[in-house]
Amino acid sequence: MKMPAPFQRQPRARVTLIVGVSAMFAAGVVSTVGAFMGGPPVQTQIPTTAEDFRQPGTQPNANTDQFTATIASTNCTFCHSDYSPTFAPFDTWVTSMMAQSARDPVWHAALAVANQDANLSGEYCIRCHAPGAWLGERSATGTTVEFTNDDFDGINCHFCHRAVNPELGKFSAVGYPIEGQDADPDPEVLSPLAAAGLIPQGHGNARYIIDPRDVRRGPFSDVPINFHGSSFWGEPVWLITSPFHSKSEFCGTCHDVSNPVFTKNAAGQYDLNALNTQHPTQLPSQMFPEQRTYSEWKNSTFATTGVEFADGRFGGSLTGPMKSCQDCHMPDQVGGGCVFWDTGDPFFTRQNMPSHSMAGSNTWVIEAVAYQAGGDAESMGLTPERIQNSKARTVQMLRDASDLALTQEGSKLKVRVTNQGGHKLPSGYPEGRRMWVNVKFLNAAGVLVAERGAYDLSSATLITADTKVYEARHGSSAEVAAAAGIPAGENFHLALANTKFKDNRIPPRGFTNAAFAADGCAPVDYTYADGQYWDDTLFAIPADATQAVVTLNYQTSSREYMEFLRDTNTTDTTGQTAFDLWTMFGKSAPVDMDTAALILVAANPADLNGDGFVNGADLGIMLGGWGQPGSTDLNHDGTTDGADLGRVLGSWG
Repeated sequence: MKMPAPFQRQPRARVTLIVGVSAMFAAGVVSTVGAFMGGPPVQTQIPTTAEDFRQPGTQPNANTDQFTATIASTNCTFCHSDYSPTFAPFDTWVTSMMAQSARDPVWHAALAVANQDANLSGEYCIRCHAPGAWLGERSATGTTVEFTNDDFDGINCHFCHRAVNPELGKFSAVGYPIEGQDADPDPEVLSPLAAAGLIPQGHGNARYIIDPRDVRRGPFSDVPINFHGSSFWGEPVWLITSPFHSKSEFCGTCHDVSNPVFTKNAAGQYDLNALNTQHPTQLPSQMFPEQRTYSEWKNSTFATTGVEFADGRFGGSLTGPMKSCQDCHMPDQVGGGCVFWDTGDPFFTRQNMPSHSMAGSNTWVIEAVAYQAGGDAESMGLTPERIQNSKARTVQMLRDASDLALTQEGSKLKVRVTNQGGHKLPSGYPEGRRMWVNVKFLNAAGVLVAERGAYDLSSATLITADTKVYEARHGSSAEVAAAAGIPAGENFHLALANTKFKDNRIPPRGFTNAAFAADGCAPVDYTYADGQYWDDTLFAIPADATQAVVTLNYQTSSREYMEFLRDTNTTDTTGQTAFDLWTMFGKSAPVDMDTAALILVAANPADLNGDGFVNGADLGIMLGGWGQPGSTDLNHDGTTDGADLGRVLGSWG
């Protein structure tokens, strides 16, 4: 079945009926009921406006030619592609989720649900996923109906390489008409924003600043010639050396996300704001923390001293400690940034050419995007070879992110998962992303005795009750649920989430409870000690098990989340489309991040509490079962008595 391409306009069949104004009107909530082609009613839509989501930074402007950030990245292929599958910028970028952020079918489905939940909230999503469309004022409806084809280019070359550091720092400029290497060209961009009070405070929320001129920025200061020519007005197109582009703060522009519709109260909870007005402080720390990947890194050892891996983990040619997001997700390569490298001239070879692969943890969507593009996929750059390279990088990134260690403690198997990454494991928005421990206990003949954390590939069903699942779960408070007409508690309603119900994801090196709490990323309903970047889980060993095989699994999109997108969407067909593609491409089959095996030693039956020692705790357990059958009846004669006590005393210590 051929799916409709996401860059084609879809018919909009939604009808919204105003059925009354309730007492909630005083709080800015109007009761509405929607229907889709005669279907059942949907919940109440929160009547937010664009003003509720307005943020500082560069503002949209459709009436000038300044926002050429929408120029298709295929224009860059003439010089930046087809000479290396590992470091040619276009070849590695095009199969990243950054490149396909606006074509992602899961995002399209989530966008529709967000708009159903809170009016125009999709416009807030678009500013990150399709910045060219947002800057060009083609997202005012909160949907993609006004997008051009180039808008679907996602986080493209022209957008990133025209981004400006919001802090008034010094940058050298090649060709800039001011003498000296410390010329500062950016006040021309920043000063008007500063005068308007639009310089962002804090990170995240896609509060980017984009140069309105076609001025390119990058981390290198030794580019001898500007091959990009001149602007449309005949003025020089300067090349500006921007250290910002190699710092995690650049990534933090989008990888901390807060919902500005909610404000943190004195009790640490998040209340719905008065509507049709900007957030009262515009401080992300006072908004609901939807995701905090940048803040997790900021409060880790990676951000301070860095972390050096002797095993070459995360790849690349970088020597020394890894510190920034780019060190792991854009690893240095030995190669060149343009086709001139292919001439063999060593002048064009860099020892630190960043790969633009930006590998993450999305295991299946890139194939779905290529499928939707059909015959246009290869002309967009989505060739089979590049897709397979991208998938391999994703799997390797996941496997580099963790380590697994097994030990036996008496009658228990201890599984330790260590986070080797610079943020929580896993990180990001909890859209069905999860990691879990699968344990298979085998007997002497290699036959499966018991399994914990079993996953059924055909139904995409995980048994969660007998294992550890690492995930975050958000949802809605009773007040927000009542206003929206949905059940209170855990849910996948991104725009309506104002409460964290669970977050047991493993923190990175350098974790402290105080720092993570201050930035809205503390564990929830779980405990980690300061400095802890690992987690242990104990599993009871079955009596006849002689070996344990343990796998740490990761899944990008759970069945529960994909069913939510399919069943909740009453606006269009994007929810069904995303679900069908998910089914077609393996139902987001889990990736084995780590696997380990351990030969088990028969436990001492006198170690009644399974802690590896026979001591007073076990004696207490035995005395508590005196005269009774059960686990304290060590000789299995039907009662706990002196013979059993003798066994405990004989094994003492």
